[in-house]
Amino acid sequence: MGQVAWKALFLSLFDYKTEKYVIAKNKKVGVLYRVVQLSILAYLVGWVFVVKKGYQDTDTSLQSSVITKLKGVAFTNTSELGERLWDVADYVIPPQGENVFFVMTNLIVTPNQRQATCPEVGRTEPLDPQTPGKLGSASIPDALCDKDTDCLEGKAVVAGNGVKTGRCLKDKGSTRGTCEILAWCPVEKRTKPKKPLLGSAENFTVYIKNSIRFPKFKFSKMNVLATDNESYLKTCRYSQEHPYCPIFVLGNIVRWAGGNFQEMASEGGVIGIQIEWNCDLDKAPSECNPHYSFSRLDNKSAETSISSGYNFRFAKYYRDAEGVDYRTLIKAYGIRFDVMVNGKGAFFCDLVLLYLIKKSNFYRGKKYEEVKSSSRKSLSSPTLNGNQSPDQLGGL
Repeated sequence: MGQVAWKALFLSLFDYKTEKYVIAKNKKVGVLYRVVQLSILAYLVGWVFVVKKGYQDTDTSLQSSVITKLKGVAFTNTSELGERLWDVADYVIPPQGENVFFVMTNLIVTPNQRQATCPEVGRTEPLDPQTPGKLGSASIPDALCDKDTDCLEGKAVVAGNGVKTGRCLKDKGSTRGTCEILAWCPVEKRTKPKKPLLGSAENFTVYIKNSIRFPKFKFSKMNVLATDNESYLKTCRYSQEHPYCPIFVLGNIVRWAGGNFQEMASEGGVIGIQIEWNCDLDKAPSECNPHYSFSRLDNKSAETSISSGYNFRFAKYYRDAEGVDYRTLIKAYGIRFDVMVNGKGAFFCDLVLLYLIKKSNFYRGKKYEEVKSSSRKSLSSPTLNGNQSPDQLGGL
């Protein structure tokens, strides 16, 4: 840059600039200008303030706790267990209800298992009718064998139940066999009841107690009706007319999620229970209500898939008179319920409270505390007065 250019730049620092306005006497331009102004004003008032309530401060850090409790009994009569009555201690897992609970609706029972040697595929497994001498589709591929050397001793069966002993066991007239294993014998049964054994769980009820808190506004509430009537929770059922009755029928929950309880109970599945707390805290606390929605979370389109449903295994252990341990293995099918809570609270923002209303001096006095020291006065960090709830502020 030349010397002349530097000199011009330096001298321009001492220039004074002012704006010049031109008034156009044109109605079309004037109307268009006012329309743009009114559109911006309408957007701010209608959308930002009225619809989106931009004048409110929000709290999305919802704190929540969920407690669940189930009620209901069922009766079954099977060859493995005989006549049996099932209550909540039998079919609810885990027993301490929280935001996730499981209700057993179907099961495969393998009683009296002991640690011994036995065929990996039970001798009662049917042969494939299409291919004589071939084990059925229930077989475990890694356990199939033609000779003893196919069953390497000490090797665990892939996707099986035990460890190979080195022997290949064959049924009479069969060309192929199954490896002998060291395991809990007899191995697990594979035949599942066609109808869910605990299909009557459709009429069981669950009590969902949800407590929430918006820490920013020190506002707390529960989804249970505040009443002194001790029989209320024993007789009420949730409905649109009774939103503060937290007693839900399991069959209704599955139906509201778009499923069929009996079909789902056979293979199992996962249901989501969503509780929304979207509260305008400028209104009375009674206007802050929970809103429930229900959905099926596992893949409904995969009901015929080999991976569909929901199941797991557990065992009950015993010891006989000779001190030998044995167990009853249960493969449990059922419905898992996931309770999810979210929401937000909204309240007048500080700008409105401190500057735009008649009692702004009162609010400023409550919001800021004057602290005196030996030499000066200072203002503390702004905090909400802990003695006032949002509903008290909104009523002033």
